[in-house]
Amino acid sequence: MEEIRRRYLRLLQPSAALINDVSRLSGDFMILGAGGKMGPALARLARQAVLAAGTSSRVMAASRFSEPGVAEGLQEDGIETFHMDLLDERQLFELPEADYILYLAGMKFGTTGNEPMTWAMNTYLPGRVAEKYRRSRLVAFSTGNVYPFSSVHSGGATESTIPEPVGEYAQSCLGRERIFQYASQHFGTHVLLYRLNYANDVRYGVLLEIARAVWEGRPLDLRMGYVNVIWQGDANEMAIRCLHHCDSPARILNVTGPETLSVRTLAENFGYLLNRNPVFVNQEESTALLSNASECKLLFGPPRVSVQTMQELIAAWLIEGGETLAKPTHFQEREGRF
Repeated sequence: MEEIRRRYLRLLQPSAALINDVSRLSGDFMILGAGGKMGPALARLARQAVLAAGTSSRVMAASRFSEPGVAEGLQEDGIETFHMDLLDERQLFELPEADYILYLAGMKFGTTGNEPMTWAMNTYLPGRVAEKYRRSRLVAFSTGNVYPFSSVHSGGATESTIPEPVGEYAQSCLGRERIFQYASQHFGTHVLLYRLNYANDVRYGVLLEIARAVWEGRPLDLRMGYVNVIWQGDANEMAIRCLHHCDSPARILNVTGPETLSVRTLAENFGYLLNRNPVFVNQEESTALLSNASECKLLFGPPRVSVQTMQELIAAWLIEGGETLAKPTHFQEREGRF
């Protein structure tokens, strides 16, 4: 297991390109909503890049930090943490100023039946943050869920595709984008809307969900038969590097892997790696939630970590009993109910 863990950690190290980009950023970083799936790794990556670049930038992280030990672990790595409720306006406006904001706060799971909180987190809070950090550069995490389903042969929705969000979660995410777009126009804030799907780690993500279904002999529903995926480390790198590409009016960027991947084929590959026979139900439909990341590839090049490498590492992690997070993506949802 130790060799697998070392391999995993190597894939989370900052690239030379990231270090170079961070060396050209003069100022402090604030990561809002840093306690979720991607936040702790993003904060550590930013801190490692700052150290490698030899700059004096502070890396700060604010969140409720509801998971025990996360804030303490970040502090040990030299990241300043602020344990707080971002929806509390007094606490929000007492946060230190920062030149660069990475905005990860939001609500997805538990949306159905808790719609008011969903809209508060995904639209009201962005407005307060946009006012607080109006003079900062801001990368706001969003989602490909704002797009309509695309033909599986189309290459996916592009940044110019007109949003058609399905369900209140996706609608509220479009609301978040619109608020940041308004702030960009009203205050002149340089913003980038970071439409991500789907980030993967050994502990969570679409690939892990497919692998676990194969490993445990559970049937995979093929109606959402195609996906885009990207390694979490690559997604985090691109988020930090996007600070150089914020603009006013706000810029939109799709962030994912370049391939349209078959869920059936991914499961069969995991079947080979795990020595299991995948079980399928239903058939692939002609559309899926897909994003075209051609513009992202032009800016940053292809992701460093291939789909094959991700699958091999996740399979080995499962076999060795590595820890995983109970945070499903619900990537197979076609009705927008999260």
